[in-house]
Amino acid sequence: MKKEVKKVQITPRRRFFTNIAQSASLGVMGGLIWAGYAEKAKGSTLTLRPPAALEEKDFLRTCIKCGLCAEACLHRESNIDKETLQPRPATLKMAQAQDKATLGTPYFIPTQVPCYMCEDIPCVPVCPTGALDVSSVTNEQNELDFSMMDMGLAVVDPNSCIAFWGIQCDACYRACPLLDEAITLEYGRNERTGKHAFLKPIINMDICTGCGLCEKACVTEKPAIFIQPRELALGKPGDHYVKGWDEKDQKRVASQTGKDMTTRTQRSEEKVTDYLNEEVSYD
Repeated sequence: MKKEVKKVQITPRRRFFTNIAQSASLGVMGGLIWAGYAEKAKGSTLTLRPPAALEEKDFLRTCIKCGLCAEACLHRESNIDKETLQPRPATLKMAQAQDKATLGTPYFIPTQVPCYMCEDIPCVPVCPTGALDVSSVTNEQNELDFSMMDMGLAVVDPNSCIAFWGIQCDACYRACPLLDEAITLEYGRNERTGKHAFLKPIINMDICTGCGLCEKACVTEKPAIFIQPRELALGKPGDHYVKGWDEKDQKRVASQTGKDMTTRTQRSEEKVTDYLNEEVSYD
């Protein structure tokens, strides 16, 4: 004997409350997805930008995510593979949702494809908004100059760089397009063996462009030399420390209006013999 199945009648009232519950659930789920998406879209402080990019906050305000720089990078004449005669992967990528860079903005990862420092710097002049400032890579002769690029700064980890162990390696030095300028090799005697020499890579922060060719060339499993945005790679001494012999450094603090660091304190008026070997208050 078949059991009779009761059909539940869905009234307009029941349908109304069911729709509300479903909408609320979808709203919460959508909010969670969007929160994760927005978090990804913020990017990372380690993001490396194209040559001549403005400071990060100004760059993000100015870049319209048009992709013209990445397009120019991909289709540059020097990007043709000599064997296949096809374009190689471009240095610049446009950030997608899963990337650790602000969504839709150009960036690059040196271990994948470094910047090859093209002489005509094709990615910069095509920028329609000035997010890539062409004047910052233009020399006094009004010519584009790839040595004026500034994408970041190479940093060497002496703990994992095998040159600091005494093993001869100059891969990063040879890969650098500004040979013997941005990276130099510092000779030192290996006291441990007494026979071998250290040839340690030293970065010249005023010349390094942050192209990443050294990072790509590094022979260690995880590169012992890597590129970081300059503001992260460098410390900051503060305006009250000045290189008196450096004219540029003096200009850095020309507008300083804070405390006069040259004012002599009461203690500095005293002679050494006035407080030597006596109880002194350092307040």
